[in-house]
Amino acid sequence: MSAETKVYEDKMDGVIRHLTKELAAIRAGRANPAVLDKVTVDYYGTATPINQVAAIAVSEARILTITPWDASLMRPIEKAILTSDVGINPTNDGRVMRLVFPAPTEERRKQLVKDALHLGEEGKIAVRNIRRDAMDKFKSMKKAGDLTEDDQKDLEEKIQKVTDKFTKEIDKICEAKTKEIMEI
Repeated sequence: MSAETKVYEDKMDGVIRHLTKELAAIRAGRANPAVLDKVTVDYYGTATPINQVAAIAVSEARILTITPWDASLMRPIEKAILTSDVGINPTNDGRVMRLVFPAPTEERRKQLVKDALHLGEEGKIAVRNIRRDAMDKFKSMKKAGDLTEDDQKDLEEKIQKVTDKFTKEIDKICEAKTKEIMEI
């Protein structure tokens, strides 16, 4: 892999990492600590992610437990979850908070699949935009005399292969998420 295409491959890899993180936040009926990644709690005046002030664990397939390191944070954590878009009411026993994930309805699962596929399509668009930037760069390098026409064609072929590889990877990731969501 040449240095010219390595930069663009790294950018495409970043798209994959972002997509994976976004898909992990989609609730598929199973308890997944990633659904709390975007939830912050007011910790002494600072918005702090829940995973930095509490231990989050999957106790059963559909139950997530949150154990704050400071018991005084039970109320603020509960409030943060209720005001977030998690969509689950926590149960609080004073020491441990539990989030019970209900099994999604068929209609809800279909909507989640649509959301996942939409995120995948956005990822593909981002990858194609990176490819376009690379192609433009190669054309300007040829125009400036930094590349021969053969070198430009070689780089364009390489970047197209990398683009195809990442597009297929996005399809695989989305297919796996779709299968997970539709699983009962």
